[in-house]
Amino acid sequence: MRYAQGGGLTDAKRAARERIRLEAVGRFESGGKNREIAAALRVSERSVERWRRQWRERGEEGVRSKGSPGRPRLSADQIAKLERELERGPLAHGWADQRWTLARVKTLIGRLFHVGYTVEGTWRLLKRHGWSWQQPARRAIERDDEAVELWKKEVWPQVKVRRRPAGPGSSVRTRPASR
Repeated sequence: MRYAQGGGLTDAKRAARERIRLEAVGRFESGGKNREIAAALRVSERSVERWRRQWRERGEEGVRSKGSPGRPRLSADQIAKLERELERGPLAHGWADQRWTLARVKTLIGRLFHVGYTVEGTWRLLKRHGWSWQQPARRAIERDDEAVELWKKEVWPQVKVRRRPAGPGSSVRTRPASR
């Protein structure tokens, strides 16, 4: 079933649908036929068939609402554990370098808690709990600041030579030279 604007049912609409299913259960118990129940409740016969099957298998609980599917949530304890594991770093969890990517965090959440998140959902979860993308606070130990300055002064100006616009008589060819 599709819902407008890509959303699901509100709690009120979910409760209203549950009331209809429970009314159908009352009619099942009274011996009502699927076609009659469907017409009276203004639903499809297939829905009534499905509800009757669920009612036979699990009783009234079988037709009750399961609640909002929503996004999977981690408890406060799980969030705290996730933060501790993130602070240990990717190397401690088997990755070859010290970069946390969203895909890696998503995988870690799945390994630790058996909960599936999308990459986008992982980003939202981290953002909601104060995590953000970072750049290294320190420079690499191997960095040679003198070599960087020398490169900026001597090499970069040569690389950044201004291009002259191609005009008539320039040596720019538009087709390959013929032999």
